[in-house]
Amino acid sequence: MSTEDVTLTAGDAEVTVQPGNGCRMGSLRIGGVELLRQGEKYGCFPMVPWCGRIRDGRFRDGSAVHQMPLNSPPHAIHGFARNAEWRTARTSDTEAVFTYDLSDPWPYPGRVTQIVELTEDALTLRLGIETYGDSFPAQAGWHPWFNRSLDGVDVELGFSPAWQEERGEDHLPTGRRIAPLPGPWDDCFGMPDGVDVTLTWPGRLEVGVKSREQWVVVYDEQEAAVCVEPQTGPPDGLNTLPRLVTPIEPLETSTTWTWRRF
Repeated sequence: MSTEDVTLTAGDAEVTVQPGNGCRMGSLRIGGVELLRQGEKYGCFPMVPWCGRIRDGRFRDGSAVHQMPLNSPPHAIHGFARNAEWRTARTSDTEAVFTYDLSDPWPYPGRVTQIVELTEDALTLRLGIETYGDSFPAQAGWHPWFNRSLDGVDVELGFSPAWQEERGEDHLPTGRRIAPLPGPWDDCFGMPDGVDVTLTWPGRLEVGVKSREQWVVVYDEQEAAVCVEPQTGPPDGLNTLPRLVTPIEPLETSTTWTWRRF
């Protein structure tokens, strides 16, 4: 198995995945136009085994309390996978499969699999987390950095969430659900019928981000990029709304991005 970059092509769509750099998509080009912010920390990375921040880096599993490294003090953020070296399991022209084995400081043994599938008008990403032993709480999702501007045209966001998680001063949900507020955002929204967000660069391109999951974080406070992050639970979800990975039921999730040109 290799850690070298993998490039998939379908029609005039091209995606490059970097298993050696957190299995992030370093590039997504449609008709030669780059959609993702470039740079070692950007592109689009998988968030596992949790999404967003864990309060004070601590989560409880039964009677056990686990401390994660505070990589965004005073919290832990976005899991370990984005900083890990993944392996390429198999590839074709339009599909690739990557794996990553969970290890210290995560207290549970397990494996993460990401599948990337490209067609001429869509990109589908799938994540699976399985355990090698006991059951454990986990989350999974994606953190894309979409370029705010394409050829000088700024993006417009369209979505209709049912609620917004009230954000405390520590950037974590307070537990209250409120009516969605106008941006700019670094906020989590609830979409009980599934994530459905449209990014439109007028006259250039429209991209739809969909997922069966009910949670999406939208971050648009940076000048260069806009993030639309479908995920299996809200920030600090390991404590407030964990999904359990069991020996007979892995955590599985997916998102599909579709596009059309104007």
